[in-house]
Amino acid sequence: MKRSFIILLLFCAILKTNAQIKTVKEQATIVNELLADRFNNLLPSLMTKHNIDCWVLITREYNEDPIVKTMLPAEWLSARRRTVLVFYNNPNTGKLEKYAVARYPVGKEIKAAWDTEKYPDQWKALENLLTQINPHTIALNTSVDFAHADGMEYTAYVELMQFLSKEQQAKVISAQPLAVAWLETRTAMEMNYYPTLLQITHAIIQEGFSNKVIKVNKTTTTDLEWWFRQKLSDMGLTTWFHPSVEIQRRNATNKEETIRKGDFLHVDFGISYLRLNSDVQEQAYVLLPGETAVPNDLAAAFEKTNQLQDILTNSFGLGKSGNEILAQALSTAKSKGIQPSIYTHPIGFHGHAAGPTIGMWDMQNGVPGSGDYKMNANTAYSIELNAIYTLKDWDQPVRVALEQNGIYDGKTFNYIDKRQTKIIPISFN
Repeated sequence: MKRSFIILLLFCAILKTNAQIKTVKEQATIVNELLADRFNNLLPSLMTKHNIDCWVLITREYNEDPIVKTMLPAEWLSARRRTVLVFYNNPNTGKLEKYAVARYPVGKEIKAAWDTEKYPDQWKALENLLTQINPHTIALNTSVDFAHADGMEYTAYVELMQFLSKEQQAKVISAQPLAVAWLETRTAMEMNYYPTLLQITHAIIQEGFSNKVIKVNKTTTTDLEWWFRQKLSDMGLTTWFHPSVEIQRRNATNKEETIRKGDFLHVDFGISYLRLNSDVQEQAYVLLPGETAVPNDLAAAFEKTNQLQDILTNSFGLGKSGNEILAQALSTAKSKGIQPSIYTHPIGFHGHAAGPTIGMWDMQNGVPGSGDYKMNANTAYSIELNAIYTLKDWDQPVRVALEQNGIYDGKTFNYIDKRQTKIIPISFN
């Protein structure tokens, strides 16, 4: 009776998850509303904060600047020919002016500003626009530390500089601070939808880590990885990386990938929805005959890794760099007897997003460049880390690896849709 009830609850959760997913048309409406909100309510303040009054983004079809991709309307799946966007935060009117030096307006928010009869050459049209608005700065997407903010093509840069006057050339600066801020800042409107993204992610993992999907002594880790991919396709969703499923066993010599009783399972899985991304790692345990719960020592190790998550998020603070946060969290964890490894990153428009990098798996002493970037408010993070434990009856150290997504508002950190606090038990008894 109890097992049937659990299966019923799981089935209801799956139906609820499917019902949460909007139609493609509904998703497009939401994406365009979110984009309009970002243009009109976020971008002007970011440009003021970083003292950039003019931001010029230049890209070509199928070689899109990563930031331009986040600015295209939902109906555009790529840029068109050469697309040039100009944002001017007019100090005289206090209003943000949005221009597309292109043949078409870019959605409803960015008007076309190229008179092709008067200026047959697109570069000349851009130069004329810049002459008219006469900004103090001309910020371009160039960056040493962040690939996301380095979308300015070399060819486009060379051609642009040939058309700019010497006075205009002297105004050219890197847009990196503004570009990263645009990518890392989550709006209140976006945060109305982000919980749905994580609820869907968690529900799919719960289904995948169940005897509904896993057939003991038959299902392999590769089978399960492709089940996750197929599940997304069937639901009309996509992912930004291929899922991975791993096994840890008491017997270190048994390396086969077929799932057996007594296996400690790990999944790394995420989805893309409404131009936002999730990135989640959770763990499950396949109960041995006679077991009714996860073994106490394994459960205790998991609880200790939850503590490591708390240590990390309690180290967050406005103005602290990713490297400072990493060093503080590692020191605190080690003082409590935890063997930690922290590799946490921002998440949002990209899975591995722009913002302060808090360690990498192979760089536990700090990350030059992106690790020096300082923490700001309203950035979402993927709290990604692991800890190593020595457990009785295990031939090898046990690694508990977790990843959950949350938002830092400048004062507190909160998980967007809770976090895993207990290992998922999978029963075949």
